[in-house]
This record gives sequence, structure tokens and C-alpha cells, in this order.
Amino acid sequence: MTGLLSADRLRLYRGDRCLIRDLSFALNPGELLLVEGANGSGKTSLLRAIAGLLPLDQGEIHWRGKATRLHRQELSAEMSWLAHRLGMKYDLTLVENLRFEARLRGAKWHDQESLLRRLGIDRLTRLPLRALSAGQQRRVALARLILSASGLWLMDEPFTNLDVAGHDLVLELVREHLRDGGLCVVASHQSFDIGAPTRRVTLQ
Repeated sequence: MTGLLSADRLRLYRGDRCLIRDLSFALNPGELLLVEGANGSGKTSLLRAIAGLLPLDQGEIHWRGKATRLHRQELSAEMSWLAHRLGMKYDLTLVENLRFEARLRGAKWHDQESLLRRLGIDRLTRLPLRALSAGQQRRVALARLILSASGLWLMDEPFTNLDVAGHDLVLELVREHLRDGGLCVVASHQSFDIGAPTRRVTLQ
């Protein structure tokens, strides 16, 4: 299969249990891969394998036609991951954390007030991250995702700790990312229709 991001006959075991068997897919700009399944079905493991953090028992993942097993840094440079854990410094403010991430990726940090306002966290800029609620921290993670300017988004249960407005915001951000030519892989136990080209994988 050909695509900007593709997988060929993936197989992944956890102990004696086969989580993923002979999975193949191909994603091109503007397309979403929705990985569905119950907790423990292997959704996070698949995302970790795509990111190169978990070795496969069989198969190959390709990014821009190159095997990520051999060219992991090329994928990492164009990928951002929204994971369960925030992965930020809880003693720093959200602005300090986001500025650090921007410098780390070589992205420009100007006045991001409009982005923070859109995400509903513009009035929290002076608080340490640990003082924010779980939902507010999730919105900070979304801000980091946007500021990364990455072409590929990996999102693990992106609706966790978000209210209805936050749920709708995630869908809106993903829709815009795809419309701009990005790719997105979402692992979720919730099925949804985003109104964009979507490939679905259901793990048992």
C-alpha cells in the first residue's frame, strides 16, 4: 500500500495475546485513521508502534516511502502526539511550557493570545500547570499540538477529561488540520464522524 503514512501487514503481541494481526493501511494528506476498540484492545500500542516507540512482531510502517524502523528521526520531526500524560513541567506556567516546546521544535512564539483564548485558557497564564484542572491541562496539550505545526497528529483518547464544548473543539481542530493537508491518527473508544476522509480500524 502507498501513502504518506502506510502500514503493511502489522502484527503485534502483548505476551501471548495478539493485539494486532495483519493490519495494513495507507493515509494521504487530509485523511484520518480512526482506531476504535475497548480499553485494553491495543489502541495505544498501535499508536506507540506508529511512533516507533514499540517494536512490531511483524510488518513495516513507512513515512514518505521510508521504513520508520530505519528512519525514525524523519518521522519524529514531523509528528506530534497527544498522549494520556501531559509530559510538561507542572511547576511552570502554561506559557512557559509552550514557549519551551516552541523553542525545542524551532517554532515561532509570538503573541499567542488568540490561540489561548480560543482554547479557553487565556486567563490561566500566570498559574503553575499543577493548579489547572485535568480538562484545562488537556487544553494546554491541544495548544502544544497546534503550535508544533506538525503534519502528523497522533491522538490517544483526545476527548478524555473534556466537557461537551471541549469535545466539539477537538473535532473542530482535527477538521481544520485535515483541511490544511495534515494527517491524523486518533485512538478512541468513542466513534465519531468528522466529515473528512476517514479510514476505520476496529481492534478487538
